Amino acid sequence: MKKTVKIDYVSDIACPWCAVGLGAIEQALKNINGEFDVEIHFQPFELNPHMPEGGQDVIEHLTEKYGMPEAQIRVNQKNIRDRAAAVGFDFHPEGRKHVYNTFNAHRLLHWAEVELDLQAQYRLKRELLGTYFTLAVSLDDHNNLIDAVKRAGLDTARAQEVLSQNLFNAEVRARQQKYTGLGISSVPSVIINDQYLLQGAQPAEAFEQALRQVAAQTA
Repeated sequence: MKKTVKIDYVSDIACPWCAVGLGAIEQALKNINGEFDVEIHFQPFELNPHMPEGGQDVIEHLTEKYGMPEAQIRVNQKNIRDRAAAVGFDFHPEGRKHVYNTFNAHRLLHWAEVELDLQAQYRLKRELLGTYFTLAVSLDDHNNLIDAVKRAGLDTARAQEVLSQNLFNAEVRARQQKYTGLGISSVPSVIINDQYLLQGAQPAEAFEQALRQVAAQTA
């Protein structure tokens, strides 16, 4: 029987480094080539939990957050787009326009995991990242979230119910509190087999090495 290694990928839809990190993990898994199984569970983290509807201009937001001049912010944004492209994520060439609250996206991801399966959650995670970083459209607009659900091949009628009826609010809040309670304050944070933590968008080689080491220790 193959060994199974579990990843809890704590991340946010509005985090570009979370997309880069996921792409690097995908490359690591290609290198592992099925030598052991890896389960990825996407766990919620909100970078901007108090962001009001309508969001905030991304340059304005990042300038305020990091105290950098606009020119440096734009250079940094291009560097992130290049890193993303290198691991298979094609960000919008003009970049994202606004920063949004992502709680609804996390509720949909939770639904996909608990009512469907990990593959459904994975497909939806990818499509939601694409909604924000590739299409660069509003996460406040439920139609854009439902479009991501449709592209992932999931039940759009049920997703509409999740959004309109505020389903899984408490469950997502509880998971967020669990990981912040463990000391997670930045994303992506990758927890392997509930024991080992890697933080940041590590290169594929680092993820591969960590996964191989943990698999070797797994009974």
